[in-house]
This record gives sequence, C-alpha cells and structure tokens, in this order.
Amino acid sequence: MKHITIIIASILFSTLFYNQKIGVNLSIFSIISILILLVSNTQKFRNKTTIIYTLLYLLTAALVFIQHTSLSILANVLAFITLVGSVKESKSSIYVQWYNGIYTSIAGYFHRNLHKIDNETTKKDIDVLHLVKLVVIPLAFITVFVVLYRNGNPIFSDLISKIDLSFINLKWILFTVLGYYLFSNIFSPVQFDFATNKDLQTGNTLQQSETFSTEILVKEKQLGTTLLLLLNILIVFYLTTDVISLNTKWTEAHVLSSQVHNGINALIASILIAIVIILYFFRGNLNFYENNKTLKNLAFTWIILNTILVILIAAKNYNYITLFGLTYKRIGVNVYLFLTLVGLITTFLKVSKVKNLWFLFRINTQIAFVLLMILSVVNWDNSITKYNINHAQSLDLNYLINLSDNNAVLLNEYRKSNNLSSNQSNRIITKHRNFVYKLNSRNWQEYTYSNFELKTISKTSRNNEYFK
Repeated sequence: MKHITIIIASILFSTLFYNQKIGVNLSIFSIISILILLVSNTQKFRNKTTIIYTLLYLLTAALVFIQHTSLSILANVLAFITLVGSVKESKSSIYVQWYNGIYTSIAGYFHRNLHKIDNETTKKDIDVLHLVKLVVIPLAFITVFVVLYRNGNPIFSDLISKIDLSFINLKWILFTVLGYYLFSNIFSPVQFDFATNKDLQTGNTLQQSETFSTEILVKEKQLGTTLLLLLNILIVFYLTTDVISLNTKWTEAHVLSSQVHNGINALIASILIAIVIILYFFRGNLNFYENNKTLKNLAFTWIILNTILVILIAAKNYNYITLFGLTYKRIGVNVYLFLTLVGLITTFLKVSKVKNLWFLFRINTQIAFVLLMILSVVNWDNSITKYNINHAQSLDLNYLINLSDNNAVLLNEYRKSNNLSSNQSNRIITKHRNFVYKLNSRNWQEYTYSNFELKTISKTSRNNEYFK
C-alpha cells in the first residue's frame, strides 16, 4: 500500500511539474504532501502544533495560487519544511524542525536504511551488489548479442530497427523517480538525533555554574559598568543630533535616502555591538551576582536608547515614503526595524528573566517565521503600485513599470485615465499585452487566480489593439 501510494504521488508529481512553471501545481503538490504525511503519520496530526503548521502550509499554497509572488512561494517551501520537521518531533524548536525537515527531504531514505543496517544483528538485507549484477550483466550481454545478430541476419535487423522507443521520455522518468524519492522520504520523516535530543533536553533558563568566583565577577562588573556607561553617554549625544536633523525639512530624494541609509548603517552597528556586549557580560554567573543591579540598569538603558534610535529611523523612513512612495528597499527598512526592535525586546527579556542563548534563538526564529508568513499574504507589487499612485507626492512611474506583471492591470487602468509620455504609455501597453499573452499561454498546471480573474480579457485580447 505504501509503495502504491508513493508511485501514484510520484506520477502526479511529474504531471504537475515536468516542463511546467510554478502555478496551481504547487498548491496541488502541497495537498498531496499533506495526504502522504497524514496517511503514514495519522497520530501525529492530532497534535496542535502540527495542525497549525498544516493550516499554514495550506494558506501559503492558496497564496501561491492567488498571488503568485516569489515571497508566497518561499513561504510555501519553508512551511513544507517546517511541517515535515514538526511531524517527526513537534516539541523541538522551530529551527530544529527546519533542519529535520530539510534532512528528511534530502536524506530520509538513506537515514532509514543505514539505521536498519546498524541495528540488524544478522544479515537479512537484500544483497544490493547481487541485484545490480542481476540487472546490469544480462542487459549488457543482451545488447552485445542483439548487435551481433543484427549483423548476421538482415530480417532480424529489420525487425529490431522497426522497434520505436521514442515514446519513452527518459527525462520524465527521471523526474518521476525524483518525485518517488521525495515522497518516500517524507512518508516517514526522520530526525538528526543529536541536534533534536540536545534541543529537547535544554531549557530556556540560565543555570549558575559551579565555578562561581566573586573576585572575577567584581572585575567583570567594573569593566561592563564602565563600558556601558560610556556607550550610553555616546548614544545620548547621537540621538540629540538625530532629533535635530529630524526636524529639518528635507525635500530631495537623495538627501532623505542618505539620511535613512546612514541611520540604518549606524543602527546595524549599534544594535550588533549592544547585543554582543550584553550577551557577553550576562553569559553566565554575573547574572547571579548580588551587586549587578547597576550593570543591569545600564544594559536596560542601552536597550531603551537603541529602541529610541529605531523609532527615529522609522520616522525618517516614513517621511521618505510619504514624499516618494513605497519601494522594496523602503519596505525592507521597515522590516529590518521591526526585527531589530524584536531583538532588543528579547535581549531585554534574556537579561531580566535570566534566560540563555537557546531562548534567544528559539523565540527570534519563531517570530521571523511568523513574520514571513504574514508578509507573504500581501501582493507587494500590486500594493506598492496602488499606494504610490494614490498617495506618493512624487510618483516614480518607471520604477512601477519595472516591477513584476502583478501590477500590469493596475498600471493599464492608470494609463487610460492619465496623460503619460508616449514612452511610458507604450511600455505599460507592452507590459499588459505580455501579461495577457502569458496568461493565455499557460498550461493548466501553471494556472493562477489571474487566469480566472482575467478570463474574459484573455479570450478577447488576441483581437484587440495589443495584438495588431
């Protein structure tokens, strides 16, 4: 039953993806993958964590069909890896689940077979070498004798030459084998025992070590207090000058760009140094030293001041977006600022609640995963175009034209209702024409929601002005 299920799934895999681009095929593959996992791991799907990951995987599959963005495809792949890792061990940290998901997808078959070989005390395995000999040697001799017989008998040669094997598509067969290998891997997910067990056995709370030396801790506290005090004074001066520059009215794009990017560079350096310093001084027994309140307060002050720096950079980026609209870089700045804020908050919790590095890795990777899922919900090319057309004080239409085809319809509507230069108008017409043509040229495996949304346009576009 297992092999029949996997063989059917692998044939569907080739039907969906062989010589096809990404479209509804990825959504169908997601459903097949869930069914394969469900059939062989029914008990695991009663776990709440696995159910949540399954729903997220289905959501990303739907987003691939509806939006067809690179981000939704990336989210779907990551959700697949997470689900596979969760099916094997749902209690492990999410980054361990990623590792186990990738490990299962790539090496699950070999892991299971090597594990069997290691555990068996008597040799009951199939002799692989004998099987190879059984197949290869007869085929080799048959080939040799067919050649010899063809030279010795013209009638035999004529019969052999009439055998048409062109219907056999070797690439399709290899693709099907790849599908079989993948599905057989995820049918019974495996895990890297050392990493998984280490993760399960390690908590989030920092423990006091046996080598507790008050003399050493006093020196570390003095060094940390001096360093953080000086850094706090320095960042206060920086923030003061930054507030003054924020009140200056900048109208030129390159000036605002310089302000934002320079601020980001300073922020990157500042946050990295802050986190490294804090993690260094609060890595061990100094957390349990009674006279560490001053050092802790300085660390908290440093975190708060860096949070203010994040807010100031966000304000500059907001002014930048208000004047010149959204771009991927400006959105990326906001994403980075959010992740930076999360890093500062989790570092604050690490110090105040006496947590270890495992805590930081676990919570930060979980937040990053959730953020990716949320960001994949948005069709960014379309959203950027809509926002810039309606709100940007200075519209960079050329930037919008250079985005993906997801905004082709929106730009074409904008062209019809606005007076544009002939160059921009022609570029939008070409962009929209190519978009409609691609829709009409897709196979069913490559369909997305746009094929149904623009069905009427797709049928009539070949007779309109774009195709003349």
